[in-house]
Amino acid sequence: MTSTTEPKKQEGGLGETVKVILQAFLIALLIRTFLFQPFNIPSGSMKETLLVGDYLFVSKFSYGYSRFSLPLSPPLFDGRILGSTPDRGDVVVFKLPRDESTDYIKRVIGLPGDEIQMIGGLLHINGVPVQRVDAGYWMDDEGNGRVERVKRWTETLPNGVSYHTLDLVENGFYDNTDVYKVPPGHYFMMGDNRDNSTDSRVLSQVGYVPYDNLIGRAQIIFFSVKEGDAAWQFWKWPWTVRWNRLFSFVR
Repeated sequence: MTSTTEPKKQEGGLGETVKVILQAFLIALLIRTFLFQPFNIPSGSMKETLLVGDYLFVSKFSYGYSRFSLPLSPPLFDGRILGSTPDRGDVVVFKLPRDESTDYIKRVIGLPGDEIQMIGGLLHINGVPVQRVDAGYWMDDEGNGRVERVKRWTETLPNGVSYHTLDLVENGFYDNTDVYKVPPGHYFMMGDNRDNSTDSRVLSQVGYVPYDNLIGRAQIIFFSVKEGDAAWQFWKWPWTVRWNRLFSFVR
């Protein structure tokens, strides 16, 4: 006698597999949209805080949700839902105003209404120089066998947030600027690697960042490989993974 149960079992197994895959996809989509989005560091503009090869989780809920919180950024609504404003010193991922398909990561330096200026490489906020203390030198390993010694400062913003900045050259191109007046509803972003960062100081390329363009706050480094190495080459991990950076918080 021929059994008729085997094809039904196969159909049921295939259906369950498809169902599980769809459920996993929807869960991942919800997490990425409303909770955390992974982000990797492609450039050295935030050294030494963030290095090329760092992989981060960005909290989507930190500043609420705009259309840029959704995959492909569909224009379903304007403004932000459950919005809250960033603090000075937050490290933020945002959509580049002139090219909304491009993500940038910088530090919030200026709030709406602030006046920002660089004088002799020293940051001034509303006419007052920020506190800056000599922090010696940082050894920049670019991953090609070349190590460069770079001048380092500890910079402290008016709200007490401190971090390191790098000074690659004296009298760099944006070490002396005009006064930037941050418009309402916008933020002024700068990279910690001051002489190697295209940021709000470059009005033609980045400029002032609208509040709606903020995607989220960089929270934690969950993985990191040396510059020039690929994260997927797991057989190299014992030598290429920066083990001391794993699960460290972004400050």
